[in-house]
Amino acid sequence: MTSTIQRLHLTHPLHFVIGLTLWCIWFIAVYGGHAVACAVAPPAPEQGVFTLVNAMLLLVSIVSIALLAALTLGCCREAKRHEGRLRFNAAVSAGLYLFSALGVLFAALPIIGIPPCL
Repeated sequence: MTSTIQRLHLTHPLHFVIGLTLWCIWFIAVYGGHAVACAVAPPAPEQGVFTLVNAMLLLVSIVSIALLAALTLGCCREAKRHEGRLRFNAAVSAGLYLFSALGVLFAALPIIGIPPCL
């Protein structure tokens, strides 16, 4: 039981890769989903950016950013509560979560301004 709780704790080194893995999953899901949606049922170009495709891509992006931001804040709080190696692990994890959240935000910006399937 104790090892399971420690494994899920925000100071565990596993969090070094979770943020970048979540970013990778988001990237594959959004760009793969975009390609499939454009191949199966492309919206008319005159609709502009206000399409169901863009709405779904934006929704997935917002959920991903919120999750990564929550993990960033959680790790920051844990870093303040600990010292030594646990503080380092939490601080590095927070930085990687923040980096991943900013990566999602930056890569999702074209969803707002560019019509899909051009």
